[in-house]
Amino acid sequence: MSTQKITGAEAVVKCLLAEGSDLIYGYPGGAIMPVYDELYKYQEKIHHVLTRHEQGAIHAAQGFARATGKVGVAIATSGPGATNLVTGIADAQIDSTPLVCITGQVGSNLLGSDAFQETDIISISTPVTKWNYQITKVSDIPEVFAKAFYIAKSGRPGPVLI
Repeated sequence: MSTQKITGAEAVVKCLLAEGSDLIYGYPGGAIMPVYDELYKYQEKIHHVLTRHEQGAIHAAQGFARATGKVGVAIATSGPGATNLVTGIADAQIDSTPLVCITGQVGSNLLGSDAFQETDIISISTPVTKWNYQITKVSDIPEVFAKAFYIAKSGRPGPVLI
């Protein structure tokens, strides 16, 4: 088995494709822009619905999951973008709706430094998610995404945040 070197953003998009996600909802911002740049290259395979607000993205992903039985996917940037997902995540937890929420974050070298738009979304979302994880190494992306989708849809379905 050979290993291919790709960017973290490309790994995110390839993981979404591997999980069968062909429709996602989101609102772009600084820390998540590399993923959006990569999504542009895969627009024939993944349809991104640009919402007017992160809360619209999470509720749309929730509606998609309820209507199709698939895992809904919502994407937002760091800081206020991530916190704007919390109401919909809490609703998904209560209603057992399978979601994978992907948020940007400041670089791992800036974690804990009160950098611009750094918010501890892991601590904030812990009470309303089945599982959450902050990726700090690109090499962890495939394993974390596979685990996130598995947890979101297994047992009592619910939301997961990466």
